[in-house]
Amino acid sequence: MNRSHRILPVYTGDVSGACSALFELGGMVVIHDPSGCNSTYNTHDETRWYDHDSLIFISALTEKDAILGNDDKLLHNVMDAARELKPRFVALCNSPVPFLSGTDFPALCRLLERELHIPCFYVRTNGMHDYTVGAGAAFDALAHRFVMPAHVQPNTLNILGLTPLDGGAHDVVRDLHAFAHEAGFEVVSCWAMDSSLDHIARAGSAAVNLVVSSTGFAAAKTLQQRFGTPYVVGWPVGASRDVLAQALRDAATSGMSATTCRNARTAATDGSVCLVGEPVTMGSLAVAAQHELGTPVRVVCPTETYDGLLLASDVATNGEEEVEEALAAAQLIVGDPFFSWVAPKDARFVSLPHQAFSGRNGWKGRRDLTHLDVSALLSR
Repeated sequence: MNRSHRILPVYTGDVSGACSALFELGGMVVIHDPSGCNSTYNTHDETRWYDHDSLIFISALTEKDAILGNDDKLLHNVMDAARELKPRFVALCNSPVPFLSGTDFPALCRLLERELHIPCFYVRTNGMHDYTVGAGAAFDALAHRFVMPAHVQPNTLNILGLTPLDGGAHDVVRDLHAFAHEAGFEVVSCWAMDSSLDHIARAGSAAVNLVVSSTGFAAAKTLQQRFGTPYVVGWPVGASRDVLAQALRDAATSGMSATTCRNARTAATDGSVCLVGEPVTMGSLAVAAQHELGTPVRVVCPTETYDGLLLASDVATNGEEEVEEALAAAQLIVGDPFFSWVAPKDARFVSLPHQAFSGRNGWKGRRDLTHLDVSALLSR
């Protein structure tokens, strides 16, 4: 069956992506969904639950509520919780049943905002897409609703698109801050780990935005449209660190955006070396790998957000069969260990666990991308 999964798991869902993007910002996220699903969105996909709590709730949608559209119950419960807990904002997320029944979430947000006098917004999810769609929509909502006009401060940047789903452990924030300082920049805000909503509100003062995953791409475009802030897309890994640092300095000076994870490498003539995963992190690793191997490599992207991030020689896949077909001629593959199940048996597979794909199964083998030794990785 085309575009189905017989062996591979699916990526973390869009609802989990939205929850992860908003986890640390002091708001209240309400998922309109049946009771009992909270652990899927939280403990299975969100590693920060082991360190501290966040106001993420399920509406406990019943069959009767779904059939009759009992919006009053949802509104009253949200208002009661918000008045007691006093969040900075309320974000409503969707699940398949209310999405199919046509619940008017923008209208519900207007009603809630009028009664609660705090920002209320809808993150358009439906449980049918991957985490890049949900997290991207949540970050974009922040860019529209909370970032205020400000005087641009030279040599400053925002880090966009960082969650544990792509970044892994909390140390990644420290490492990205260190990279920014090495490149000559101070960090205004990090979307959204170790930064508050107040930090994000000041994001308009940054001279440039560093987009470290595809989840931050939409927000970067919105900030460019609103404030003229240029963006650079890439993750600092291996030989791509210097390329990315120079691109940031150039963008801050010229005001021109750059997609280094795509444009700092050349098209692969074949699929003998494939990097499988999220396009920004794998594209940045491809830049480093090209320097190490001396030849271009191909990125195989199974996630949904990739427009503008891939070369023509890269492959965007939809479903297990397309992944298997894209890897058919590969001699060296780098990706989450689960992809080894559909890799050619004679190919050399290098494991690089991805939280959004293998989840807690890959924790023991996860690696810090920022300090990854690309030469050692590819020589295994």
